[in-house]
Amino acid sequence: MSSHILHRQINHEYPVAVGGQGIYIEDATGKRYIDASGGAAVSCLGHGHPDVTRVLQEQAGRIAYAHTSFFTTEPAEQLADYLIDTAPQGISHVYYVSGGSEAVEAALKMARQYFVEIGQPQRKHFIARQQSYHGNTVGALSVGGNAWRRQQFAPMLIEAHHISPCFEYRGRQPDETPEAYGLRMANELEAKIIELGTDSVIAFVAEPVVGATLGAVTAAPGYFKRIREICDTYGVLLILDEVMCGMGRTGTLHACEQEGIAPDIMTIAKGLGGGYQPIGAALLSQKIFYAFKNGSGFFQHGHTYLGHPMACAAAMAVQQVIVRDHLLDNVKAMGLHLNDRLHERFGNHRHVGDIRGRGLFQAIELVRDRADKSTFDPAQKLNARVKKEAMARGLMCYPMGGTIDGRNGDHVLLAPPFICKPADIDMIVERLGDAVDAALTGVA
Repeated sequence: MSSHILHRQINHEYPVAVGGQGIYIEDATGKRYIDASGGAAVSCLGHGHPDVTRVLQEQAGRIAYAHTSFFTTEPAEQLADYLIDTAPQGISHVYYVSGGSEAVEAALKMARQYFVEIGQPQRKHFIARQQSYHGNTVGALSVGGNAWRRQQFAPMLIEAHHISPCFEYRGRQPDETPEAYGLRMANELEAKIIELGTDSVIAFVAEPVVGATLGAVTAAPGYFKRIREICDTYGVLLILDEVMCGMGRTGTLHACEQEGIAPDIMTIAKGLGGGYQPIGAALLSQKIFYAFKNGSGFFQHGHTYLGHPMACAAAMAVQQVIVRDHLLDNVKAMGLHLNDRLHERFGNHRHVGDIRGRGLFQAIELVRDRADKSTFDPAQKLNARVKKEAMARGLMCYPMGGTIDGRNGDHVLLAPPFICKPADIDMIVERLGDAVDAALTGVA
């Protein structure tokens, strides 16, 4: 079928999605696919949830759009109340956007304006981590640390600085404890701040659990507590990017809860609205809000669709279902089951080097040799082969390449809906196992 859409892959013919119910998406031929990645960790309630679709219909009948330079709306206010009631300590206000990249872009500008407002305009540097992903707008791509995504746009990007990821499987030395490794990695931030100038850094940006580029990599014990300490010592803001790992995906509403810290700014999206409407947000601390309130009186930023009533109504409905149905408890329980099943299926697999993640946010890393952790030749495009074989078996997963440095390494990320049952998890792992083995045929 000829298409006038500039698709992600121009020479690929996509099936046409025509329906979705629960954990399944159905295409125009009637074939059903288990959405084991939630699209891109988005569809936390699955598809076609009646409580959410009903709210959308009702909201459309009241008011679908009101520009925020003229009005606020009940859905926007109600969702903001919920987000602040459940936010990490110190977070006091919400800035709405339409997705994750916009949320990060807003957070970067928010952080810069904060220092202008409090009389420290000399602060100009952002520090993030290699092999991070923070979005595709220019600012977000600049702080992101994925070499492949950055390469061709490098002349357009703003200056940003990167330290090592906290990637225990690849980085911890044989004689090093996890705690010592975490401390060593965190201390790279302090060294970079001192190198750049202790009064010149705006913020450190990090994903509490790294998503697309590394594949559900959690930090070593104590890492983020040390990061928070360093930021406080030098007056640097901590921006936590929870676009992919947040809003319940790892078993707590916010992933940073499991690290025992709170950020100055946090970005959320994906699971916030569950795919029922495009929505994201930057959550900001009270000190940043008061700097704006007592300074210029506004945040110098804006988008046409921020605070969209339909999007806010959908997100509130999604969050209410998660609370009502105790779905975070299910994320924890099904996360344990998923981890068990992945270890049963891949724990002794000669080409699976690591199984990792939290809650319903887990991944396997594919290796040529488990002993030396060597990777497959990127030209073999193993991750693309896994995706193709998985789709053939009615499974949507999230394989990616460039796990180690933006070029080498392959992993497969899973982020199934929070409504999954044990039998669903069993089927996901079974189909993934078959897809991985088929993809490795002729490659290994």
